[in-house]
Amino acid sequence: MSLAERDSKVIWHPFTPQKGSPLPVGIVKAEGAYLYDEAGKKYIDGISSWWVNLHGHSHPYIADKVSEQLRTLEHIIFAGFTHEPAVQLAERLLELLPGEQTRVFYSDNGSTAVEVALKMALQYWFNKGEKRTKIIVLADSYHGDTFGSMSLSSRSAFTQAFNDWLFEVEVVPVPVEGKEVEAVEAIQAIVNTGEVAAFIFEPMVQGVAGMQVMERRALSEMVRVCKDAGVVCIGDEVFTGFGRTGKVFASEFLSTKPDIYCLSKGLTGGTMALGVTTCNQTIYEVFVSEDRLKTFFHGHSFTANPLACTAALASMDLLMRQETFAAIQHISNRHFDFYTKIYNHPKVKAIRHKGTILAIEIKNDEETSYFNNIGQTAHEYFMDRGVFLRPLGNVLYTLPPYCISDADLDEIYAALEGFLNS
Repeated sequence: MSLAERDSKVIWHPFTPQKGSPLPVGIVKAEGAYLYDEAGKKYIDGISSWWVNLHGHSHPYIADKVSEQLRTLEHIIFAGFTHEPAVQLAERLLELLPGEQTRVFYSDNGSTAVEVALKMALQYWFNKGEKRTKIIVLADSYHGDTFGSMSLSSRSAFTQAFNDWLFEVEVVPVPVEGKEVEAVEAIQAIVNTGEVAAFIFEPMVQGVAGMQVMERRALSEMVRVCKDAGVVCIGDEVFTGFGRTGKVFASEFLSTKPDIYCLSKGLTGGTMALGVTTCNQTIYEVFVSEDRLKTFFHGHSFTANPLACTAALASMDLLMRQETFAAIQHISNRHFDFYTKIYNHPKVKAIRHKGTILAIEIKNDEETSYFNNIGQTAHEYFMDRGVFLRPLGNVLYTLPPYCISDADLDEIYAALEGFLNS
């Protein structure tokens, strides 16, 4: 019995209809930019395994560092204890993050990093004795799948079963080209009520929304408007962090920086689960009190896991090498060349590019959404050609690991162009 057949008897996969879906592909090995299935077929990982893998699979440097740590300290409760990997990682992140961040809070994944940020922002006002309850989000936003992060996300088929239990948020337009003024005016009007606690956004690029690229000056102005009114600004860099947009963090494009950051995905180079929420001193100081009721009561069993922190440190070693930034720039240049080649293709509705991210929105008669049939058809087309891409409905995209070769990029572009021509 194959791995996929055994799986089908015992596993429940994410974002997968339980009837009518094809068997999963059994992967037995991954190395560099490649995945290998149980039949021996090789696939180019064109989306970095759901946007997490930065430097390639099974990277020996990360593997060696984690192996060394495994023989020293695999885990310890993080309430009342600390350890070198957690302290060192916090020190390094605070040096790199824009906006004078001063504290790091560890969790397990992107959704929990967002939950922590939301609770920090709301308790910030609670501890100050001020009643602020409104949260501002961008239209079409996605911040995770736990209840708080779902509440911050666009209402959709993903949230439909839970909408009655989600809290309401204030939604403003995304500051894409042509909507800059509308977006700024909308957020200004809501902020003027004096009831806003926080504004959360993905800096520069909305991932699940189809890789929507924002106009940096307008987004900066929205953040400035909020900060001038004392509103806590949360930069959800779970997707955009660690080089994806061409800078270490996408917030570097903004003239006004967030108060809180959420990090995950590429944090460990795609090796292990880890989430981080950071904040500036203004936020942190409100929790420093002799009143124990002002404590931030949040934690996870595997908070600051030493192995995950070690993987993150190793990934950051690789990320900060000059040759990595050269590779990021090279991928961006190659994407732009392909962008210009197919920009006027008759099937292309829009094409978006930022750093290592390239997205192509296809014209179609169906509503543009995650459930558009083009996505599944395209996915099967790409897999047949040994290229792993997972379209967002009618939005085809690629964001490969930084180790990818020109030959493999050519294969990805050929597959994309081939599908457009089919």
